[in-house]
Amino acid sequence: MHAWTALFVLLVVAGATVELWLTTRQIAAVRAHREQVPPPFATAVSGEEHRKAAAYTEAKTRAGRIAALLDALVVLALTVGGGIAALDGLWRRSGASEPWLGLAVIGSVTIAVWLVNLPLSLWRTFVLEARFGFNRTTPLLYLADLAKGAALAALLGGPVVLGALWLMQRAGRQWWLWAFGGWVVLTLTISWAWPVLIAPLFNRFTPLADVDLKTRIEALLGRCGFASSGVFVIDGSRRSAHGNAYFTGFGRNKRIVFFDTLLAQLEPPEIEAVLAHELGHFRLHHVRARLAVSIGVMFVGFAVLGALARERAFYTALGVAHPSPHAALLLFAFLAPAVLYFTTPLSALWSRRHEFAADRFAAAQIEAGQLVAALVKLYRRNASTLTPDRLYSAFHDTHPPALERIAELSRH
Repeated sequence: MHAWTALFVLLVVAGATVELWLTTRQIAAVRAHREQVPPPFATAVSGEEHRKAAAYTEAKTRAGRIAALLDALVVLALTVGGGIAALDGLWRRSGASEPWLGLAVIGSVTIAVWLVNLPLSLWRTFVLEARFGFNRTTPLLYLADLAKGAALAALLGGPVVLGALWLMQRAGRQWWLWAFGGWVVLTLTISWAWPVLIAPLFNRFTPLADVDLKTRIEALLGRCGFASSGVFVIDGSRRSAHGNAYFTGFGRNKRIVFFDTLLAQLEPPEIEAVLAHELGHFRLHHVRARLAVSIGVMFVGFAVLGALARERAFYTALGVAHPSPHAALLLFAFLAPAVLYFTTPLSALWSRRHEFAADRFAAAQIEAGQLVAALVKLYRRNASTLTPDRLYSAFHDTHPPALERIAELSRH
């Protein structure tokens, strides 16, 4: 076995093993505390609600274990197992020429991965989420979302793939610089267009109708120096009972979006507190920092891909005998996550620090107790565990554990 092959297999297997170990710890921790509500939540969360959260977390974690194993098997089967090489050979026999050959192979691999993951997606939506009372997605809506997603992937992804393949063939050794520049422009364009052109394909956006709440929100926006193109409510209840709120877009297309389920769960002062937290991310430049880091990581990624694409050993070590631009893209798409998995704790730590900072910002704008009340309701309504495993949380959680977050807010 080639040394690079052994290293790749080791990365994939190690990642899956770590994930199985962490999820085992998570299930054990949740089970161990399922009968006792943590004291800070004793008056707000009932024993029944706490047990439901434990059961829901365990079920989701078990699904995550299956997904981790499935992902590892699919990656190994398509790379060192010869899956990509087999599909490449089939399309070469069709007589297709570049870049259409490359587009066909990449499309085939994408569809194959999607088909393998489809049963688990269906089970999560119509069995797991339904069992705990969260799913509201109908089979017809699920199919409509799939059709829209596939159409968007074809309309946006197809030209992007063709452009990348053309650059790899025609732009010389520095093709990756042009590809990186194109990726940056595309990312910013989609971020700008998402709120007004893409997101409405999946959800109905309506202006916030509650006059008193809108006045309260506009006053908060003014105090925080935030200008947006509007405050909107989306029909999240069509798909799920979970509540959420977020910012989307940039420039003149910035929007504040509330799920209708969130508005139904919280009182106006609590909604204002949630918004103050989200505004904290904006005022503290968290979104800008994350975008900058993302661009930096992608720059390094494109540079590495540019170097690997010239090395025949890169292809042969990962199961492809005939080097090609599309094979380079596919192999790197499977290699990068295997490497980056081990950076997950750093990313999660950075995100948790941002969450603490946004909480402190919110506490300076509104009464901290309102944010605490909102968080407790969201933990309860979304059946979020209050007792995650310490290591699992440190590795994966982008938000601080409930006990730590409430304790920190209680100091303000």
